[in-house]
Parts: sequence; C-alpha cells; structure tokens
Amino acid sequence: MEAQRGSGTAVVTACPGDRHKEETHPMDTFSALLVGLLAGWALRMHDQRTRITLLGRHLANLQIERHMETLTQGYTRAIHEATEARQLQVLARFAQAEQAVAAQAQRLADALQKEDAQATRISLLPVHIPYATRFLPIPTRDFRQVLQIHAAGLRRAADNVAGWDAKTRAYHLSAELYLLQHSCHWFCKSRAVANARLMLRHQVDYQKVLDSVSDATRAAYRQWLQGAGQAAH
Repeated sequence: MEAQRGSGTAVVTACPGDRHKEETHPMDTFSALLVGLLAGWALRMHDQRTRITLLGRHLANLQIERHMETLTQGYTRAIHEATEARQLQVLARFAQAEQAVAAQAQRLADALQKEDAQATRISLLPVHIPYATRFLPIPTRDFRQVLQIHAAGLRRAADNVAGWDAKTRAYHLSAELYLLQHSCHWFCKSRAVANARLMLRHQVDYQKVLDSVSDATRAAYRQWLQGAGQAAH
C-alpha cells in the first residue's frame, strides 16, 4: 500500500501486487483439486491392495477358484446336452469337485476367523471410501461371518441336504458359488464393483443370485446384512 499526501489529505492507493494476492487464481484451485484426487486415489489403491493381499494370502493354498470354474463350466455343458440322461451323466462327474469346493470354502472361513475384526469389515456403502470402515461412522458388516454363511451353504448343497434332483442341486450350488465370489469382490473392492463383476462374468444380477441360493443361506445372509448379532460400528 502507498500513501500519497496532497493538500493535507492522505490518499491511499493499492500496490499492483495487492490485488493479485487477494484473488484466488483458477489454476490454484485446479491444482488443489488435482492433489486431493491423486491423494484419494492413492489411499483407495493402498486400502484395496491391503484387502486383496489379506484374502489372497488365505486363498493361495486353496483351489476354490479352480473348482468354481470347473463346476460352472461343467454345469453349463451339462445343460446343453441333448437328452436328460446325458445331462445327469455329465453332472455326476462333478461330485468330487463339489465336495472339494465345500471343504475348501470352510477352510477359508475358518482361516479368516484368525484375522483382526477391524481388518475384515465390509462397508455397506455402494462405493469404496479408503479406510472408511476404520475411521468413519458408517454401517459395516463382518466379512468373516458371511464366509461362514457361504461355507455352510456350499456344504448343504454338496451334501444335498434338501434332496434336490441333480439339475436343481447344480442350479443352487452355482448360486452359492456366485454369492461367495460376490462377497469376496465386495470385500476387496466395493459393493458396486461386486455387482458389476457378477453381471459381467456370469450374466446374472445380484438379486437373482440371492433368490437362487438355498432358503437357509438366503435367510442367514439377510440377517447378516441387517446386522443381526453384530455389534454396532
């Protein structure tokens, strides 16, 4: 600022640099926004990578994905056989894989029980917010609990507790596998990503899968979603 005096009157004028200091340059706003977006992206990637590593560590010694691929492809092949007798013959070949995937799903569920509860929370929000399950007051669920639900559902289907015919059992067991995969993608990424991957990989939506699992699985899963028996988070 400069003060000019004339005829006894002080005239205050602004220095050229003062107005520049008072104004916010659009580039400054853009830079701050860009830095914020990059920081958010980095945090999201780190959080998701941590979750993927945690789950991957337990899946490494299992063959759940391979068994799932064998079963889903095999069931599809059976459906396209010309006669029902041939369909049943093809379906009968997968009894060993069905028992194996049920056993390994239980091993996975049991192994995750040893993980810290805070590290295995799932956000009910549709999108992933980095570390929200740890630091924000949002609704969450325990991934360990839903894995136990999936393991029990696969065991019932593999053992055919309900007494389904071969094709009905294959239909329900496929749904149990899809819902398990959905939960894993939800834990590692987000609910929205899990829904999208379900549609992309299997051409079926989440609600259809939930409607297609056994009544016992669906009831237990819905109780888990509603937070029955869980501490508030």
